[in-house]
Amino acid sequence: MDQALHQWVPFWPDTASNTGDVVNAIFIGLAAVAAFICLFNYGLVALFAVRYRQGSTADRSHRVQETWHWEIGWTAATLFAFLLLFVWGAGAYVWLYQPPPIANEIFVVGKQWMWKIQHPDGVREINELHVPLGELVRLVMTSQDVIHSFFIPAFRIKHDVLPDVYETLWFKPTKVGEYRIFCAEFCGTEHALMRGKVVVMDTKAYQQWLTAQPPTTSLAQQGEALFRQLGCSGCHGANSAVHAPPLEGVYGRLVHLSDGSTVRADDRYIHDSILLPESQVVAGYQPIMPSFAGQIGEDDVFKLIAYIKSLGESPRPVR
Repeated sequence: MDQALHQWVPFWPDTASNTGDVVNAIFIGLAAVAAFICLFNYGLVALFAVRYRQGSTADRSHRVQETWHWEIGWTAATLFAFLLLFVWGAGAYVWLYQPPPIANEIFVVGKQWMWKIQHPDGVREINELHVPLGELVRLVMTSQDVIHSFFIPAFRIKHDVLPDVYETLWFKPTKVGEYRIFCAEFCGTEHALMRGKVVVMDTKAYQQWLTAQPPTTSLAQQGEALFRQLGCSGCHGANSAVHAPPLEGVYGRLVHLSDGSTVRADDRYIHDSILLPESQVVAGYQPIMPSFAGQIGEDDVFKLIAYIKSLGESPRPVR
């Protein structure tokens, strides 16, 4: 389909993901409906201009005549067409912003003026993102300073990246190649230079690329080292004398808070627990957790989240 579009529309941008195919289909549907309505209306204008031109022999005896059935029919037909497009687009929007549960999770941090990328196995990249062909990729994104916007035109995906907020995007590459990454939100004097590229590789080439990277520990292992370095194990360890919530197996579970509400322990919850600990205090525990805001960056928060995700079942219940 993409090659055919390039033949008929030379300026049509490249498409290299499953999300791009869906967005293309919606755009083509919207353009087709709009073009039909536009051509139909202009056609009627041209027809009436010729038929009732000055000096023509057309019948003008009934100048005032009710045509409500035509008006209602035309209005209802166009309304129905655009409602179908709306439902189609809304369904695609929900699909695009609900990442599959099983995917290669990669962390992205926007910073003036670069994209910092961390893979689960510890490989780090700046302004480049290497991904395997045909595999689902889930991006967990945040900003370290101002609002950015992560945009890959060939994948037809774009999402604002906000400070202290975790956003997610997902895609499945369908074509080997290099595709541009842009920041689509003005973020400062060097905004135009905040660019990068996605490198889609076949499975064999991707494994070779991973093997060629400098040896490093996984993101979870780096998080464990940071966890101990910051003294977190002194409170959250199994043998700790401090009354602190257990972290083993907490990720993905429902946590009851001291204000009576319940929250799911996802990436955002762990992020806020580290940087804004007093905002969500677990029921049955005192708000004694210190804030690490200003002491660690978003890169380090990702490491701690990866470590907490890797913990096994909890020996103590989260109350």
